[in-house]
Amino acid sequence: MRFTTKILPSRSKGLGVILLNNSKSLHALNIDMINCLQDVFQQWKVDPSLNAILIKSSSEETKRPSFCAGGDMKSIYNQGLQYHQQQQQQQQGKQQPTSSSSSAAAAAALPPPEDFFYHEYKVNYDIANFNKFVPIVSLWDGLVMGGGVGISIYGKYRIATENTILSMPECGIGFFPDVGSMWWMTRMLKERPELAKYLALTGYRMEPADLVYTSLATHYIPSNQLEDLEAALAEATTIPTDHCNLKINKETIENTFNGETVEEIFNNLKKEDNEFSRSTIKTLEKMSPTSMKITLEGLKRGAECKSMAEDLQMEYRMAKACVRPGRDFYEGIRALLVDKDLSPKWNPSTLEEVTDDMIEEYFSPIDKEWSNRHQKTEPSKL
Repeated sequence: MRFTTKILPSRSKGLGVILLNNSKSLHALNIDMINCLQDVFQQWKVDPSLNAILIKSSSEETKRPSFCAGGDMKSIYNQGLQYHQQQQQQQQGKQQPTSSSSSAAAAAALPPPEDFFYHEYKVNYDIANFNKFVPIVSLWDGLVMGGGVGISIYGKYRIATENTILSMPECGIGFFPDVGSMWWMTRMLKERPELAKYLALTGYRMEPADLVYTSLATHYIPSNQLEDLEAALAEATTIPTDHCNLKINKETIENTFNGETVEEIFNNLKKEDNEFSRSTIKTLEKMSPTSMKITLEGLKRGAECKSMAEDLQMEYRMAKACVRPGRDFYEGIRALLVDKDLSPKWNPSTLEEVTDDMIEEYFSPIDKEWSNRHQKTEPSKL
């Protein structure tokens, strides 16, 4: 089994526990953590004594609780820049400048940035399959974003606390809500397609009441009861949803996000002209125009996918296209995590400039497709 101190698996009789232990980075997933998770699930897959799996995070060295802040996008950003620079130099017939033959070998072996997503999506698929046979319980005590959603949303039990904030904010970094989001959003929110569009395009930070209202959280338990989880589940409390933002603004969301294009959604919001619609317009105006358009198209295609594997194949194509040189992903990460000026210069900068042909590039077949050859079964329908 590949090992990292940032993933600590353990067993307690019939319970398997996975502790995310990367608190300094809010438990963001790097490639070593992804590989370790994949090996843990492969090993536990053949263990007949396993009755349930608990996924939680450590809270040491941080004042703010976090379940998992997503993938380590800054590492992917750096890897992408280095990889594309190396590819460009090789095409120009130049050698990569290095200080030693060993560093030259390391540079030559540098994997492409989409390699991370290839392995991450395998883990998402494994978890969805695993949950068919052994229930997976995730403790969403704190921030849950991106990849953190991917390792937990397919489990049977998803427990929110008063600290929980869940978001898929990828349009704001020139990416798109991935880890199977085009699959689960269009199924878990099947009766609320406008809400799925709203969450995917705006990156809205869902609070505990929102999560209970949408049933994305299966339980709500105060954080001080998590230590006695079994008893807490039996005595699981509820949380009032009458005043949650998604419920309060349900009508506006339905009246505006029923648009078939991002432009239609903007126009609907302008016509609605209330405090919520005006605030939503300001949020959307900060997002990458390309990301919003491919996300909306991804939701449409994801709803038509026959299997989760088919959806992940589509998302892998999208991810690979997003990390090509010059794409908005690099500008989004630069503005948010590198220079931290929070002022990305999107290219194209307007929705009108993003053509249908540009969008289609993100869904076109690629040389090395994502594959689920290691799996013979499909996750049960959400």
